[in-house]
Amino acid sequence: MASKKNDRAQLNELLYQALETEIGGIEIYQTALECAVNDDLREEWQGYLDETRRHHQILTTVLTEMGLDPQAGSPGREVVAHIGASLVKAMRMAQQAGDPQAAELVAAECVVLAETKDHQNWELIGHVAKNTSGKQAQVLMDAYEQVEKEEDHHLYHTKGWGRELWIASLGFKAVLPPPEEIKHVETAIGASRAEQAREKMLKKN
Repeated sequence: MASKKNDRAQLNELLYQALETEIGGIEIYQTALECAVNDDLREEWQGYLDETRRHHQILTTVLTEMGLDPQAGSPGREVVAHIGASLVKAMRMAQQAGDPQAAELVAAECVVLAETKDHQNWELIGHVAKNTSGKQAQVLMDAYEQVEKEEDHHLYHTKGWGRELWIASLGFKAVLPPPEEIKHVETAIGASRAEQAREKMLKKN
């Protein structure tokens, strides 16, 4: 079993990575917005950008309250920053290729990749908060409860957008906005049900 000292060091690492994920997420959404062709998707991502900025502020406060320097580096944080910069570079490459629809699809995939890490960060923060006690646990829980539903929304809805944009690009009829958006999905189970419902939605249109 890991020592309490090691547990705390790894929690600090998680928080540094989570903060860097939000910093990268801001730039990723700013770039994705430049790639968005669909007006509904652009509006969706603008909302996510605003929420990501707020999540960054919340995490900065968490680190400060736990006695950590939000500017401090760590090996994992450097990796997260590198991945975020790579996703931005990928979107820039797609833009330069000159096909707006293809660039939009690449942007959706980059957002899903970034949000997968972001979503896991917050799940882990929530796990720590639920399974520890004291002031530290309360600080983490307060932050988790502010962010959890929004993170679910970011991941599951953008996955839906990516799927439907791909389907449209392959020449098939797509559901746009995606079922996840129409059904206001906020859980993995809800996302699965929404995807299963897309055929019925197509028949209604």
